Amino acid sequence: MRVLLDTHIALWSVKGSPKLSREAVRLIVSADGVFFSSISLVEIAVKHARGPASPDPILVDARQAHAEFRLAGFTELALTAAHAEALDTLPPLHRDPFDRMLIAQAMTEPMRLLTHDAAMTAYGALVAAV
Repeated sequence: MRVLLDTHIALWSVKGSPKLSREAVRLIVSADGVFFSSISLVEIAVKHARGPASPDPILVDARQAHAEFRLAGFTELALTAAHAEALDTLPPLHRDPFDRMLIAQAMTEPMRLLTHDAAMTAYGALVAAV
């Protein structure tokens, strides 16, 4: 199955972070394709601009992250009208708008969304907390 990486999973993967679980590595390595969303680049840009003292800081900018994702062999998934329309149908189980957009993309494609946020699994089997 193809996988879509949540923003932090993608960042941890390219940085070789110890926060990335063995299960996440196994799913990424065995996937038929590994994707990152253009939405993740927006999230990175927003959180990077807040600075390192902010809660949940991201220390790389969107341009750096994009280059690292491509270098890792990840494929970009752009936000489409179909993804935006699917966002309208999601129940309000999660509040983070970036996460909700990733969920809508995963459901539309379909892909398995790999995340570190267990709360996102309320959206069903296409979301895996790893």
